[in-house]
Amino acid sequence: MTIAEGGSASVQGLEADRGMISRTSTAERVAGVLRTRIAEGFFLPGVRLSEHDIGSALGVSRNTLREAFRLLTHERLLTHELNRGVFVRVLPVEDVVDLYKVRKVVECSAVRAVTEKPPTFAKLARLVEDGRIAERSERWQDLGTANIRFHSAIAELSGSERIDELMRGILAELRLVFHMMADPRRFHEPYLKRNAEILERIEAGDGLGAEKLLAQYLTDAENQLVEAYAERSQTQPGT
Repeated sequence: MTIAEGGSASVQGLEADRGMISRTSTAERVAGVLRTRIAEGFFLPGVRLSEHDIGSALGVSRNTLREAFRLLTHERLLTHELNRGVFVRVLPVEDVVDLYKVRKVVECSAVRAVTEKPPTFAKLARLVEDGRIAERSERWQDLGTANIRFHSAIAELSGSERIDELMRGILAELRLVFHMMADPRRFHEPYLKRNAEILERIEAGDGLGAEKLLAQYLTDAENQLVEAYAERSQTQPGT
């Protein structure tokens, strides 16, 4: 058999995989929808996800949905429990610390490189304004969403698609952590002003100044969340 013939045979063998590729690409799109919904706070930690309800709502097969669940389980957003089903993951405090380690590396690096007003400044400013609108309407979940999107846009200053993809998963996990806060207004509202202060430094092209504000912001948020986990453990000894 010639090399050309061997190549032809290999291509023909791929035909059997055509359905799998189509199903996988659909599963990735479904996973993207669910990831976004998790990041926006629509699915709470510990909630069981119904294959029937979600599959019907999205118009996808059970196999496709299960593949999407598998992808999100790999991303640590869902967990599968034998004979019980798929649940939105409840993150332990160790994950909170790890998430903030990643955020400090990625976000601080992104703003540090700013030396002039970036081309995406209008997007950053719009997201801060979205937070103000949510605050005035007392829509605290929406304020949390605006906050997450603002910090995703900060990471985008790095100009790396891989970092953007990483941060989408990180910030979706973070939303699950935010649900631990008993008073979302008390948690989210003070950080809106701090986002605006970071935005001012970015507009001025002061990357080092923005980094200093952001590093303290992330440290304070991490400490607040870790404290909330500790308080929850004291009130729920079995957790």
